[in-house]
Amino acid sequence: MIARPEPAPSADAVEFVKFCYQRRKVGWPELYDEMCGVAGRGLFRGWGPDDLATHGIGFSLGQMPALAALVTEIVTADRARTRAATGSTARPAAAGAAAG
Repeated sequence: MIARPEPAPSADAVEFVKFCYQRRKVGWPELYDEMCGVAGRGLFRGWGPDDLATHGIGFSLGQMPALAALVTEIVTADRARTRAATGSTARPAAAGAAAG
């Protein structure tokens, strides 16, 4: 069987991750649990896992490295914005490992 390439994360996928991150300011892998819960309950635009998959958000083991990388990118950028806004030079804790 030939594996289909997964769609690249859309702007909506990025918004989904940001939505989940705003609910719980945690990094990977804790944010994965939040995203699964949000998807399972359709809390983001009423979208479930199948809807999110069409936008590049996949929750399967094979899709996890790409999802972890997206989460890490978004969390790192948010933490950098927060540091810049507060003028803090302290280095925050790492966003989490991209792959486990």
